[in-house]
Amino acid sequence: MTHIVLLGDSIFENAAYVAGGPDVVRQLREILPSGWRATLNALDGAVITDVPQQLQKLPRDATHLVLSIGGNDALGESGLLERKVNSMAEALELITAVRERFRSAYAHMVDQVLQRRLPVAVCTIYEARFPEPVTRRLAATALTALNDAITREAFARGIDCIDLRILCDDDRDFANPIEPSVHGGAKIAKAILQFATSIAAPYPRVIAR
Repeated sequence: MTHIVLLGDSIFENAAYVAGGPDVVRQLREILPSGWRATLNALDGAVITDVPQQLQKLPRDATHLVLSIGGNDALGESGLLERKVNSMAEALELITAVRERFRSAYAHMVDQVLQRRLPVAVCTIYEARFPEPVTRRLAATALTALNDAITREAFARGIDCIDLRILCDDDRDFANPIEPSVHGGAKIAKAILQFATSIAAPYPRVIAR
């Protein structure tokens, strides 16, 4: 029996944001083949360093792990967008420092996930729908550095990647600037199912539809 466990943050634990509609794990359960299970270990507000604690609660019969984490770590660094700098080089140096802290923490966490010796898929961080156009553009540009760290660390380990930047490409996919709506959650659930039902490939895959 296939048992998918969702790890991470409110990308998966989004029940508080969908006004009584189905959250991601419920939408996933509704499309799973008969006999399959899905468990939600993700927690709203979680950051990278919270994932090992979620792993401690992993069901004994888990068969697939899906991880979406890093968005709250990015929010914690969002003050960087307001920093005044004297040159483009200084701005890039600041972004590089954030990327390296993020990459180090993410790599260490992914290695802990892989110790469970189960198929794993990780998610990129999607582009928030901030109402101010300038903030939205700056945040999307800054996130490319963190998403580069996610994809590099995942692909270096042969892990599949669900690209939420491509999946959640419509304002209807968002319940607020940073949380998935029912519409977006349905897309995410389908991508998770695609990961779990695909025949294992000898190379990492990008799931984006």
